[in-house]
Amino acid sequence: MTRRIEDVMRGHEVAILPPSATIHAAAQAMASRNQCAVLIMTTDRLDGILTEQDMVRRVVAKRRDPDNVTLAEVMTPHPDTISPTDPALKGLRMMEDGGYRHLPVIHNERVVGLIARVDFIGEEKTELESERHYWDTIG
Repeated sequence: MTRRIEDVMRGHEVAILPPSATIHAAAQAMASRNQCAVLIMTTDRLDGILTEQDMVRRVVAKRRDPDNVTLAEVMTPHPDTISPTDPALKGLRMMEDGGYRHLPVIHNERVVGLIARVDFIGEEKTELESERHYWDTIG
């Protein structure tokens, strides 16, 4: 049976902050929820995403002050999204092709979750590897 994105999502609680929040606030939100990313939203609109890697590369490595840098300054704007009813393999393929580890899940223009590469079991990973091998062989 083919799993869907909603089958992959571990929980529906996602760390959400406004663009004006600081990197320090984002780090606290991630730590309190044991998550590796926050979604940046204005009212009901998804503006961006910020991951732990983004913090390291865009703030810490550049010696920027996490209490003075806002999410709007360093977030990835307009991230790709996926529907909870899409096939799980589609989400894994999007992350693989896009080179990212987190993907917001949107239903009726509302954020309903966040998936990460670690949420996928071997079934989708094996299928994606087979798919890639097939295209490499014929391409």
